[in-house]
Amino acid sequence: MRRTRLTYAGLAALLVFGGWTAGGTGPASASDSASASASASASAELLRAMQRDLRLSKERAEDRLAAERTAMDIASEARGAAGSAYGGSWFDAASERLTVAVTAKAPPSTVRKVRATGAGVRTVAHSARELDATKARIDRLSAPSGVSSWHVDPVANTVVVNVVRGRKTDNDVRRFVSRAREAGPVTVDTVAAAPRTFAAGTVGGDPYHTGNVRCSIGFSVHGGFVTAGHCGRPGAAVRGWDGTHIGTFQGSSFPDNDYAWVSVGSGWWTVPVVLGWGTVPDRLVRGSAEAPVGTSVCRSGSTTHWHCGTVLAKNETVNYSQGAVHQMTKTSVCAEPGDSGGSFITGDQAQGVTSGGWGNCSGGGQTWFQPVNEILARYGLRLHTA
Repeated sequence: MRRTRLTYAGLAALLVFGGWTAGGTGPASASDSASASASASASAELLRAMQRDLRLSKERAEDRLAAERTAMDIASEARGAAGSAYGGSWFDAASERLTVAVTAKAPPSTVRKVRATGAGVRTVAHSARELDATKARIDRLSAPSGVSSWHVDPVANTVVVNVVRGRKTDNDVRRFVSRAREAGPVTVDTVAAAPRTFAAGTVGGDPYHTGNVRCSIGFSVHGGFVTAGHCGRPGAAVRGWDGTHIGTFQGSSFPDNDYAWVSVGSGWWTVPVVLGWGTVPDRLVRGSAEAPVGTSVCRSGSTTHWHCGTVLAKNETVNYSQGAVHQMTKTSVCAEPGDSGGSFITGDQAQGVTSGGWGNCSGGGQTWFQPVNEILARYGLRLHTA
């Protein structure tokens, strides 16, 4: 819906870092956000969204959020405890705890240290270092369009190469898969369609646009906001929902990466809040702790607003038609054109900005995001937090 200037008078700051919690009739106010989000990380609206998208009861959604936060808190310590035997980690929805993989050669003392952190332990054949090296070798190959992506799967303890359904027998795909298998432990899977970015033509009333491209704003940083790199190049001017100048792309990378940052001015400013669009209260951003594979994650964009799902994979290489993009996180959350650059968040922790995917929010699909911590490190930015 088109928003009036009166509505935006109190929300201009919110627009400069995107909509993580979008999806309904109209945005709540920033003051409502501060009180509602600060008092509880799981509002009734958020729980309803998780029930809808993850098919959980209210009680299960509450329990899962608490368990996921614990998993995020202990993930770094558990990885350190595993040392060189570390084979990856993920949130196990059945047991509602972090699971850490360790190699069979790990001594009993290492296993005890990992368990002492509160994590479960699974024995695997390959270390994370081995799997990462295998993926790095595949990254050096030139992938045909019939290959969608590839990533390290800690649960399966292998590198998964995703091939577009119906293209598996293409000669160039078969050659790529054969060379990938030579790189190390590889499993081949199929996906419904090739990935694409989620930018769109200009539509009035959207959060921001540059040229004839419309995208969604990501997270607020001190001095501007982060978003997707395919949305604009350095020096490109950015206009807001009302057509007024917001700022300028200061840095941008696509392909290879898909991230950018925009400096803001001209009366626009930043605050550590993400819009709820009336579906959930606007929420405060308190940090950027990385969520493990298997945890729930929610996304907001200017087209499809608020949707939730789970983290499916990390450090995935996505083979867009414009070129490969590395170190992406894959999710089961849907998205559509115009959602590019929008926010992915777990609880009150920023995760990343929407890059692309396949499918839509009517029939389902998958989406990738560029992790926010990588963007902050690349440009020396500081996330604006409450």
